[in-house]
Amino acid sequence: MDLRQYTQRTVQTATPGQLVVMLYDGMIRFFTQARAAMESGDVQTMNERVGRGLAIVTELRCTLDMTQGELPERLAGIYDWCHDEVIDARLANDTARINQVIGMLADLRSAWAQVANTPRPQVAVNRPVVGVNLAG
Repeated sequence: MDLRQYTQRTVQTATPGQLVVMLYDGMIRFFTQARAAMESGDVQTMNERVGRGLAIVTELRCTLDMTQGELPERLAGIYDWCHDEVIDARLANDTARINQVIGMLADLRSAWAQVANTPRPQVAVNRPVVGVNLAG
């Protein structure tokens, strides 16, 4: 099995929470690569990696269910901030701003990983489920 097949199988068998963690991993990887390219003066790679990272930010922002209260509203604000900060960092060639975004995303990734790894409650026959399952 090659890497592409392995990745495809991993995505197909992941829970929704695990998929979110994978997206965060991708954003962090792309923005880290963009920062390294910025530091080395490789504008083409920097722009390509920034674009890939921002595509994930945009996808996460667009898939938020804004009818679910305060959490998606806060996440939308964070995603908007990340987007704007990375664009400004790219224009100003400012690695410190990209570092701030990477730090924020790393914190959020940790929180999503905890949610994704929380066991689902066992449902007994004819008993209601109590609580909310964010892990998918």
